[in-house]
Amino acid sequence: MIRTLVTVAALTAGLSSLAAAHAGLQTIEAPAGSQYRAVISIPHGCAGAATNEVRVRVPDGMIAINPMPKAGWELETVMEPLDEPYMDHGREVTERIGEVRWTGGDLADAHYDEFTFMARLPNEPGQHLHFPVVQACGDDALRWIDVPASGEGAADTDYPAPVLYLTEPESSGHSHGHDHGHSHDH
Repeated sequence: MIRTLVTVAALTAGLSSLAAAHAGLQTIEAPAGSQYRAVISIPHGCAGAATNEVRVRVPDGMIAINPMPKAGWELETVMEPLDEPYMDHGREVTERIGEVRWTGGDLADAHYDEFTFMARLPNEPGQHLHFPVVQACGDDALRWIDVPASGEGAADTDYPAPVLYLTEPESSGHSHGHDHGHSHDH
């Protein structure tokens, strides 16, 4: 019986280190110009410590960001000016959410959770959008912010930022008559 428990524990430890060892995106491809549900997965804490803050840098070019609140966490956003304002429902939008922060939570090292926001993607097929994530655990932090140099992949970095690949837009023939969809930055 003891040997069985040791074997199961060793297998479980090995599997958890292989599966989802990094912060990541649930969906890694999306049509350029579409509405995108960014789901950032946090698979573990920091060397045994619980995660109590998750900060996500919203990639440049994404607009109309709507973060999803999480029970037990405070939601904060950091605004930044847009290089090119746009019109949305008859009003000029001159800034966007550049960073989303969930703070004050308690995600145990052995647990998994997801942090979500909606946004409009830039209409630039073929682009890779990087989502730098900082996962704070008390005084410690994991900084999933590495962007590979040209010609390298995420495997060439120690702490890769989650990445989204923009595919060709879907041709549905349906138009809302808006420049950038229904969402608003708050």
